[in-house]
Amino acid sequence: MTSNLLFDRLMRAGVPAALALEAGGRRYSYADLMGETARLAGALVELGVKPGDRVAAQVEKSATNLLLYLATVRVGGVFLPLNTAYTLAELAYFLGDAEPALIVCDPAASDGLAAIAGGASIVTLDASGTGGLADLAANGSDTFPTVPRGPDDLAAICYTSGTTGRSKGAMLTHRALAANAETLVELWRFTNRDVLIHALPIYHVHGLFVATNVALMAGASMIFQSRFDAVSVLSAMGRATCLMGIPTFYTRLLAQPGLTREAAAPMRLFISGSAPLLAQTHRDWTARTGKPILERYGMTETGMNTSNPYDQERMPGTVGFPLPDVALRIVDETTGAPVVDGEIGVIEVKGPNVCAGYWRNAEKTAEAFRPDGFFITGDLGVRDSAGYVSIVGRGKDLIITGGLNVYPKEVETEIDTLPGVVESAVIGLPHADFGEAVTAVVAVGADGDITEADILDPLVSRLASFKRPKRVVFVTDLPRNAMGKVQKAQLREQLRVLFD
Repeated sequence: MTSNLLFDRLMRAGVPAALALEAGGRRYSYADLMGETARLAGALVELGVKPGDRVAAQVEKSATNLLLYLATVRVGGVFLPLNTAYTLAELAYFLGDAEPALIVCDPAASDGLAAIAGGASIVTLDASGTGGLADLAANGSDTFPTVPRGPDDLAAICYTSGTTGRSKGAMLTHRALAANAETLVELWRFTNRDVLIHALPIYHVHGLFVATNVALMAGASMIFQSRFDAVSVLSAMGRATCLMGIPTFYTRLLAQPGLTREAAAPMRLFISGSAPLLAQTHRDWTARTGKPILERYGMTETGMNTSNPYDQERMPGTVGFPLPDVALRIVDETTGAPVVDGEIGVIEVKGPNVCAGYWRNAEKTAEAFRPDGFFITGDLGVRDSAGYVSIVGRGKDLIITGGLNVYPKEVETEIDTLPGVVESAVIGLPHADFGEAVTAVVAVGADGDITEADILDPLVSRLASFKRPKRVVFVTDLPRNAMGKVQKAQLREQLRVLFD
């Protein structure tokens, strides 16, 4: 083993003098990326990071944050991105489970994190890309002997909401991340002439391992925006070729009067994922711009699994076909036997993109894989006679809102402790902006007298904002079947137009 598989493949296509990244008023060439990651890699080593060590990052999006990911891979570390909305209570679990050697955080959060850091060192990095880590790297060497890492070595751990229990750390190898990006570069026709509008967060697989890895592996350029802003994205279209986004991006762009065929003319590709794209949004976008959105399907544990085609029809309401190196089957939820086209079943996938299992959780890893190596996604899907796959639901009621996973039980546990609550059921309801909206149905008994604020206000300090319900519906009792199980499907049907 003489190379660092992921880092070397990410960097090999970039022409040294070519623009790689435009962020915060600064332009970075591919040569700059090599120099800056070398300085950061030296700083990480100085802070004690060794090959295999986890580097946790809970920092705002910036060029330096992205370079931190690349530098972590370059030193042979394992990158652990954490949502900036997580509370200290949530972070305590992730840090205790992953046991990082180093935590990178905003200066304002360092005191709180110190109490839950365990044996990890803490260094700061703020939204502008400055802080203790940047200071340490500033005077370092612009060369660094990249640490060799092979296909099966870990490059990242990403925590994902499961169907039962606490969040699990998906172990993403160098092979998984590199293979998925290489496939997408070819499938989506990325070249060094592309310019990607990057408005996604980079604590999430979509923004970090799909958007970033694909652009870098193609030697393309990125216009890095700190957050999604419809006006800014629309303005950038005049000098870009591609946009990767979630359904929220497209619904908010459609609300802009400046979105016209002329404005979208320079763009060759609009991609949507991380949450279901309504078929009507797909049709509205095509009518306004003349360019159909390409919807795809992936998850934290697998990266991308399917994609609508680049050249053939991009079918509204579907996520297209399995990627060329991904085997996909749809099976009966009870028997595990494959179902025929047109029948709904559980989606299972197998390929180089699939994670190596869950961090320090052999039991959940064994439950997630079939004996023949197929990964059980938990998503319910159907394949039509032409081969297009559609996602029709998710097993065990997992909610995806704005591209982020929410495990209902975690929210229900917090609500059920509140005064006046008999019990709760948290469901996802269709929402034009977020794909799904977290909704709490709260049973208060016959004499209940509490308000929505009584539910939502206490959750502010307990749950990240994306996990908190958008609405609270009060009922006397929750509907149950003969076995006493709460009928969430019935609640979703009864309330499905709540956000219309």
